[in-house]
Amino acid sequence: MKQIEMLAMILAGGRGSRLKDLTNKVAKPAVSFGGKYHIVDFPLSNCANSGIDVVGVLTQYESVLLNSYVAAGRRWGLDSRDSGVYVLPPREKADAELDVYRGTADAITQNIDFIDSYDPEYILILSGDHIYKMNYDKMLQFHKDNNADATIAVIGVPMKEASRFGIMNTDDKGRIVEFEEKPAHPKSNLASMGIYIFTWKTMRRILIEDMTKEDSSHDFGKDIIPAYLAENRKLMAYQFKGYWKDVGTIDSLWEANMDLLDKKNELNLSDNSWKIYTEDATELPQFIGPEAKVNVAYITQGCRIEGEVDKSVLFTGTTIEKNAKVIDTVLMTDVHVGEGSVITRALVADGVKIGKGCTVGSADSASILLVASDVADGETVKEEK
Repeated sequence: MKQIEMLAMILAGGRGSRLKDLTNKVAKPAVSFGGKYHIVDFPLSNCANSGIDVVGVLTQYESVLLNSYVAAGRRWGLDSRDSGVYVLPPREKADAELDVYRGTADAITQNIDFIDSYDPEYILILSGDHIYKMNYDKMLQFHKDNNADATIAVIGVPMKEASRFGIMNTDDKGRIVEFEEKPAHPKSNLASMGIYIFTWKTMRRILIEDMTKEDSSHDFGKDIIPAYLAENRKLMAYQFKGYWKDVGTIDSLWEANMDLLDKKNELNLSDNSWKIYTEDATELPQFIGPEAKVNVAYITQGCRIEGEVDKSVLFTGTTIEKNAKVIDTVLMTDVHVGEGSVITRALVADGVKIGKGCTVGSADSASILLVASDVADGETVKEEK
């Protein structure tokens, strides 16, 4: 194989337990988003748009659907002779250990042979569960300009929320001098985005050394970044200014979908200058009935609306019957809302059928209601179903 400048590895193996029933049968990166997309479309599209030709996708939990989805690479233009998307499950082991990735760093270490076969100068590590558009080539140029050993993408978060993130403390030149994982009293608001560029030669050695440490979690945040700091390696913080959201919870997944209602939002999935690619689908006609009322809404193809929609996102193939109301809600693919039902502040999973005359969710709920199974006629649902 030819040598390449930078190879990308997408960590896509997490169970996604905070997404609850949405990830019972699919890996978190395969969860639907924004009408017709999957979460993993975003890092893969960013790679394609950034000119990165070789991408490894490290899968583990409920990976059959995800594996088949990403394997071809053609959706992102990564299927030519010199490019590709490679599915990399955990290696089979000769000893009694389970065939799993024991941590984010272990996932990379288990695939050193794959990385070495391309002999990259740099390696880009990505998470498979973030929604954003980003030009990784600009981050690589920043890495080169600063002669860094590692560069970590960071985003400013409100100071009151900083304790929820891994926080990078930097000097006045942007060099990382300290990393704190979810600090009780954060010193800065520069949150790690889980996007790293490493110079491969140094990283390879540090990964191998980490695997010999019995007390290691084999995790980038807990072990690898501290190892770089202990060696006084040059770590730089690359400040990202665009849209980014970790969609690891029901509330954050709902919020990211609802952000599509804001026409000024930088996410803009209709922008062909930085296209988000997904599976090719047959164009389906929409039907909006004469009695339908559609206020603020993001409506994907193939929807049929005869009721009322306000401040809601409708994925492909959803149906809203007469006199039904959908308010502050995300309806995922092929959801059916029966006549006279009212849904408020909810996220309704793919294929769920809501019967006639149902009341689902409420306007004053503190968190978003997940509805992942069918609702019978006349039923009231206030807790997760």
